[in-house]
Amino acid sequence: MRTFVYPARFERGDKAGVLVITFRDFSEAITQGNGEKDALWQAADCLEEAIAGRIAGGRAIPKASRAARGERPIPVPAPMAAKAALYLAMGEAGMTMCSWRENSVATRRKVRRMLDPRHPTKLPRIKEALDVFGKSLVVSVEEAA
Repeated sequence: MRTFVYPARFERGDKAGVLVITFRDFSEAITQGNGEKDALWQAADCLEEAIAGRIAGGRAIPKASRAARGERPIPVPAPMAAKAALYLAMGEAGMTMCSWRENSVATRRKVRRMLDPRHPTKLPRIKEALDVFGKSLVVSVEEAA
């Protein structure tokens, strides 16, 4: 099972109340927030953008490392985690959008939209696509940190 919860380091910034957030698994992901609540929101947004950039660029999405001392787990928002799971399943199967089940323009367009970080694909549609690869989409709820 692959989870999309990545460790982040929160450090004090140069200004009072500012927290700088970095991700060990995504060297390109760095952000900051004003206070704890904003920093957590910014961290999730930054992580989502880093994964979106990896998908758009056809780059690898790393497995999440274990959180080390001083790091906090940041979950990828569910819609992006589902898109990342589909992207990875396609890669594992050696498939591209052009080699999708039906080699039709309409099907390729649907797959492209499902992987598009800006397209609001419904989770049931991504679940159906994951079923093709023998994958299950699992959503969990945990107590907030």
